[in-house]
Amino acid sequence: MRQDELERAVRSALCSEVESASTRLAGLEERVVADLGDRAPRLGALEWLRQLLAPSPGARWAQIAVLGATAAVFLTLGLWIAEDRSSDGDLAAMPRLAAAPAPTDDESVLFVLPALNAKSVSVVGSFSDWEAVPLQDEDGDGIWTARLPLPPGRYEYAFVIDGRWWGQDPLADGYIRSFGEYSSVRYVGGGGDGV
Repeated sequence: MRQDELERAVRSALCSEVESASTRLAGLEERVVADLGDRAPRLGALEWLRQLLAPSPGARWAQIAVLGATAAVFLTLGLWIAEDRSSDGDLAAMPRLAAAPAPTDDESVLFVLPALNAKSVSVVGSFSDWEAVPLQDEDGDGIWTARLPLPPGRYEYAFVIDGRWWGQDPLADGYIRSFGEYSSVRYVGGGGDGV
């Protein structure tokens, strides 16, 4: 019997709750429609773009005015910068970038590879006829390095980490793929033409 009494109590509480809320629900649909009627519809991306490209005549004049004002600001700024530079003196007095030092016959190239848990790391490449040149991790921090004297030119290379090929050096000038594996490319000295 207690279950029947509990069900009746719950049912009675729910009915009184619904009755008290029903007065607030009266006219809800009309209030929502009236509220939505006052709002402008949201435009989708395509509709927004369409209105931007084909605005009303009044909006078109506003766009032309904004565009003209923007052009005038940039023109004035450009003339001001040009006048400021010309008043500083001749161009020879302006600071210039330092010229790159002329390449020597052999340049020292640093190969660096972070390989934290590696037991051995080497670099192989066209500069060593693809024979392994070991890298060192003297302080045990997992950063392996080797400095090699190389004449100017284009070199293909890869790292070998614990016997596994790793050809994509993040410090490389480029990458190539041959025989299904990537190799890194580094240019030393005069430029990228291998001269």
